[in-house]
Amino acid sequence: MTFSATASIPEMMRNTAQRFSEQPAILFTDHSITFATVDARSDAVAAALAEQGVTKGDRIALYCINSAEFAYAYAGIVKAGAVVVPVNLMLNPREIAYVLKDAGVTGLIYHQVMGAGVTAFRGELPELRFAVCIGNELASSEDLLFEDFTHCAAPVPQPEFDTLNDLAAILYTSGTTGHPKGAMLTHSNLVSNTTSVLAALQLQPGEDRLLVVLPMFHSFAATVGTLTPLLHGVSFAPVPKFDPAAVSEVIEAVKATVFLGVPSMYNVLLRLPEEQLSRWASIRYCVSGGAAMPEAIMQQFEARYGVPVCEGDGPTECSPVTCVNPIDGVRKPASVGLPVPDVEMEIYDDEGRQIGIDKIGEICVRGPNVMKGYWNLPEATAESFFGEWVRTGDLGYKDGDGYLYIVDRKKDMIIVNGMNVYPRMVEELLYTHPAILEAAVVGEPSELHGEIPVAHVVLKEGEAITTADIKAFCRDNLGRHEVPRKVLLVAALPKNAAGKILKRELRKSGELERGIDSREN
Repeated sequence: MTFSATASIPEMMRNTAQRFSEQPAILFTDHSITFATVDARSDAVAAALAEQGVTKGDRIALYCINSAEFAYAYAGIVKAGAVVVPVNLMLNPREIAYVLKDAGVTGLIYHQVMGAGVTAFRGELPELRFAVCIGNELASSEDLLFEDFTHCAAPVPQPEFDTLNDLAAILYTSGTTGHPKGAMLTHSNLVSNTTSVLAALQLQPGEDRLLVVLPMFHSFAATVGTLTPLLHGVSFAPVPKFDPAAVSEVIEAVKATVFLGVPSMYNVLLRLPEEQLSRWASIRYCVSGGAAMPEAIMQQFEARYGVPVCEGDGPTECSPVTCVNPIDGVRKPASVGLPVPDVEMEIYDDEGRQIGIDKIGEICVRGPNVMKGYWNLPEATAESFFGEWVRTGDLGYKDGDGYLYIVDRKKDMIIVNGMNVYPRMVEELLYTHPAILEAAVVGEPSELHGEIPVAHVVLKEGEAITTADIKAFCRDNLGRHEVPRKVLLVAALPKNAAGKILKRELRKSGELERGIDSREN
């Protein structure tokens, strides 16, 4: 299948700035910034980057909290013809140094609150030619001021783009196994996905206002919450930290119409005081992605807030949105919905053959949103595709109506006595228990059974049930092989910056515990 070229990101952005010139693009509680201003300031950033010697194809890192400056920097880097490499704010300096060295970045734009991190890792980056600080607290006296960049009067570069092949961004995956990999996303990948998102979410240019508290370096917020608005005339309100009361205040102040979140956020929002709920009156629907939404949490949230939650999904490698439940159609519980426009999704077996309806296999995706490949990893790229279909690593199935269901991550499946156990199914049950706040199930090697399920459980405040109670609850509602052999009560579950539970950390803690046990014995 041949995909047609799209307009480039700069071309789309400039056209939108002309159409919606004086309308608000970026919203804050006390002011807003117009599309014309965002376009002009990002043009100035592009010009300043060109003055620093940045040319087409150079990689420039962006290490920044949610802010208007993130948008100026992201767009400015791309307008200069360079490739933006967003940095995960939760990585440690060693991990950041790896990513930036792997990408071969030559420039860095960072927010002043991340200055200590910059100081810690910059010595590992001899190829870094310059760094630009957003704010006045420079990590080094040699660094430049972003304020000067946004007011640069030099000529704006006008690179020619081959939108099907030229990269706009390299987004690094979370690195669940080994080092993170850089997904290469072209202009066409990202532009096509914003167009699909606009249609699937029925966003209204000039009317809708997105609340973006998900980290903007993450693919979900970058595409849905930032690029889609900037390229199509929708407003967004960036919030740098997830605090339920503060988020509610911003929603009320800017009259946000759409909230973007991950399941753990919706769980926390269930504890928002009753008097705060009226601040959500302008929200017409919420979107959940990034991880599986427990059905119990969705039902509780919708009942309390009175707004629908539309669950969707998509990996970084797909720019990232692949599917979502229809905004005004049938929403199916536990489903991630229908493929968005221009995207195809099918289920494949391990040999690369499509399999039928209601049969579990690996979810694969084809469309103009699918990445060009992994940066400098041709073998990993080849392994991640069946022809034109990218393998998502998710196990799932498609029903007769075309709705997709994710059973679990392929690598998370547990095999107990030769039988498949899908942790998500166990977690869905655990979330229905009135005393349980959060739960995550991982596999642990067992000489007797191959693997056993281990449940890590966080109780709600004031609850005092025992692990025996939880096991009994599972025995009453699950198959024998699915019942967790171990239940660990923990104060909190490890999460990434987007709020996704990090099962790899739970596995590591289990390995450490087993290592200690074996040494003691």
